[in-house]
Amino acid sequence: MSGRSLADALARHAVTLEDTVVRPADGVREVVAAGTVVAVLGSALELRLRPAVAAAALRTPDVEASSRGAGWVRFAPAEIDDFVRDRAVAWLESAVRLAVEDELQD
Repeated sequence: MSGRSLADALARHAVTLEDTVVRPADGVREVVAAGTVVAVLGSALELRLRPAVAAAALRTPDVEASSRGAGWVRFAPAEIDDFVRDRAVAWLESAVRLAVEDELQD
């Protein structure tokens, strides 16, 4: 399974989450929750996470800091297995929750 099919699976999952849409953007897809871009799905996955979650993610294989800024990580797994899919879904759901909570605090 390629990174693209992982991105496809995450896009399908994202649209099932409350107040979340997926939109095309410059050859990738953005996941927008509560009006905030929380993930970018392409050949690599980039996600906006809580600082503690991002710090833990950075200790995971195939993860590095994203150039998108603080709290963003870039996940480019060499191989896709159930563990990678589960991790990506968990991080996506965490990113969505963060955006929804941020919106409620505003």
